[in-house]
Amino acid sequence: MTRLFAMAGYLYQSAAAIILIFAISHLLPAADYTNFSLALASSQLLCVLMFEWLQLAGLRFLAAAGENEAARLRWSLFAAGLSSAGALVVVGGCASLASVLPAGIIALGLGISVLQGLTDLYLLSVRLSDRLGVASSLLAFRATALLTGAAAGAAIWGTAEAALLGVSAGHALGLFAGLVAYRTPLERVPLRTMLADWKDFSRYGMLAAGASVIHLSVPVLLRFIIIGRLGATGAGAGFSIALDLLQRPFWVLNAAIHTVSYPDVVKDFEHGTVMKSVQSTRRMFEFMVCTTLVLLGGLVGFIPDAARMLVPRESLDGFLTTAPVVAVFYFLHTHLQATVAVVPHLEKLATRLVIVAAGQLAIVAAVALAAAWAGLSPQQAVGCACLATLAAILFALGPTLRFEAFPRWSLVAQALVAAVLIGSLGAMPTEPATWLAGKIVIAALATAIVGWRGDFLMLARRG
Repeated sequence: MTRLFAMAGYLYQSAAAIILIFAISHLLPAADYTNFSLALASSQLLCVLMFEWLQLAGLRFLAAAGENEAARLRWSLFAAGLSSAGALVVVGGCASLASVLPAGIIALGLGISVLQGLTDLYLLSVRLSDRLGVASSLLAFRATALLTGAAAGAAIWGTAEAALLGVSAGHALGLFAGLVAYRTPLERVPLRTMLADWKDFSRYGMLAAGASVIHLSVPVLLRFIIIGRLGATGAGAGFSIALDLLQRPFWVLNAAIHTVSYPDVVKDFEHGTVMKSVQSTRRMFEFMVCTTLVLLGGLVGFIPDAARMLVPRESLDGFLTTAPVVAVFYFLHTHLQATVAVVPHLEKLATRLVIVAAGQLAIVAAVALAAAWAGLSPQQAVGCACLATLAAILFALGPTLRFEAFPRWSLVAQALVAAVLIGSLGAMPTEPATWLAGKIVIAALATAIVGWRGDFLMLARRG
């Protein structure tokens, strides 16, 4: 049940992050919330730029290492993390001289980037030490600390600086709790060996991180192009809400599956037989494809209900019009970024990952600009982006096809039928409440059948 607990932990983290944003937006004045949001978003970007390559390198190299080699690699990995943190402080401090934000907010933003990057790196090493349950508990503890710290700071002092200080304290508590809960074994290595490890880390990790950054920029570019035509209207706001809300469910589910399954896939690829490696990769693909299909159906089926409760009235029509096609876009985008990239990651084809990401960015930009120039609606423009992303998936499938880790198509077909059934529930009325309860029961039954047919709960118990 450890893997199932880990996936539940990811859902908890996602919920805590959403609650945090809503809470801070109500506790801070508008100007302070703007500064808080800008500083937090900037710190997240800096964290990705400075530490993502180490996360990816650690996940790929540590997962396949033996106990003694892992201790040596951890030393090199943590040393690289501290070096990245130092470089971030120096470069970020110099760049902040040109910023219009107050110096205190800038300093706190840099501190959050450093603390988050180092904490993520340490908790990753805990996970890859066969301590999935411990790592999941620590991640949930950190999410709670972040929510509590930021909300307390905003409620007591009512300033952006206080809320950011609470976020910093949450990350610091998460790192401290990790060090107390489990001390990952380390083996000090000579400088020459450490530099050689850094070379391996950077050769793979920086390219893979670059591909991730390019993929992340695709929705941003799509937003810029479409909002540039719509302007600050209710339709534009509804489209923005759809982009903001519908990305996270796919990201959380993908991150959870990768956390519980990918390290074992790497071990089988490096140390197991070819048949065992193909089998474990195939099971991971089935897990990802089937669960995201059902998730897509759930989003389409329950979007109208959620929208009427949460989306402002002036943005409701724009949201309802674009949300289904935005959900389809994120479904395809997630599989291009994560599923299709599994085999290239295993084979360390990082350059190919960058080419695929750049190709998607280029063709999505081209079709979105053409759609805007032709006067197409936002729904049609996103539909063109979906077709462009599907074309990128077909282009990138070469390594996966050669690896022959094909999911069971009968299982995928069953998940597709369940997704269509759940998605069709969106046409049913939401009132009275018994109708909504009936829709939830039908969706739950369809999801349970897919989980049982795919034996996904057994996958969870194997942890």
